[in-house]
Amino acid sequence: MLMRVLRYIAFAVAAVLLACACREDEIVVPTEYEPLPIPVRSEEDFAPGEPIGMYLLNEGNMGSNKASIDYVDFVNGYYVRSIYTERNSTVVKELGDVGNDIQVYGGRLYAVINCSHKVEVMDARTCRRIGQVDIPNCRYIRFSRDKAYVSSYVGPVSIDPDAQLGAVFEVDTASLSVTREVTVGYQPDELEVLGEYIYVANSGGYRLPNYDYTVSVVERYGMKQVEKIPVGLNLHRIRKDKYGRLWVTSRGDYERVSSKLHLLERKSSVSKDMVVTDTLDIQCSEFVIQGDSMYFYSVAWNSQTETNDVAYGIIDIRTKELLTRSFITDGTQEEIKVPYGIAVNPYNGDIYVTDAKNYVSSGVLHCYGRDGVKKWSVRTGDIPAHMAFVYR
Repeated sequence: MLMRVLRYIAFAVAAVLLACACREDEIVVPTEYEPLPIPVRSEEDFAPGEPIGMYLLNEGNMGSNKASIDYVDFVNGYYVRSIYTERNSTVVKELGDVGNDIQVYGGRLYAVINCSHKVEVMDARTCRRIGQVDIPNCRYIRFSRDKAYVSSYVGPVSIDPDAQLGAVFEVDTASLSVTREVTVGYQPDELEVLGEYIYVANSGGYRLPNYDYTVSVVERYGMKQVEKIPVGLNLHRIRKDKYGRLWVTSRGDYERVSSKLHLLERKSSVSKDMVVTDTLDIQCSEFVIQGDSMYFYSVAWNSQTETNDVAYGIIDIRTKELLTRSFITDGTQEEIKVPYGIAVNPYNGDIYVTDAKNYVSSGVLHCYGRDGVKKWSVRTGDIPAHMAFVYR
């Protein structure tokens, strides 16, 4: 406890000094350090593959310029609220408008800020700003061979039956410059790099009710779209598993066509062509794959009861069997109003679920053990959504 107190004092003093040094004429509210019920450890005590921290990107309401980054400090046992503000106090307008994705690659932290039309790049250890990449209406980011690939709606943020096709931008991670781009489907959301190809989940969300239903296949060498795979209506998430397959979610039309989970596999062991081999009638809003388990949650509006039907499930990706519809076992899922993000600690199996609450005020991050029993909860920024682990 004494060690925790001393570290907290050091952090608080550093925060005040940093704020005073950077803004002589302004009063900056120091970042908040909230103790968590986890042990204080030295970095040297962390095993290989054990994360030392986790960043949480809070989306913030569109038009409010309130995207923010929090940090779970596994070393010192703190939840650091709004760390970007403290570490980058001279940045005008701070992080920006609507945080849509956050990833760590090559010692850097990348935050996709949708309505500010940029990817913010920071040092992964300090969260200090390195630069930004300007990309219109950017959505999600993935990496391969020192290149970043960013999906983009390209056009303005607006519902429009004539909304234009989207694109994927290639970014050199050394120079932070856009090197190439390729046109894909309508309003592309998540993307995944698998071998020499980029697979892009096209939503067509701006063109409702005429949603897109395809996964674009982009050859990385030539940076050209070589195929569109019909999958399902209004696609969103796409992730690869350790077997070289792709799992894709479709949101449906929110009325007659429900959300589903689709599996894409190669036609044969020597083929590079992907096809849909199974469609699971399981509603899925967000998921994470850890080993042979897919942890997911779903939020589906029930027009009869006028409430959301919520599930927290686990799927065995080998058998495609739904193992449970509630990985939270102690009943505390009743405390969650709107699940909005999920992550699993790859080392100890802890499960993190965020709660957006009412979408206009602070959310909550919940931590559960692999047994589904809650360990702790902490207040976050507005609309907590996306998480990324940091390693030594």
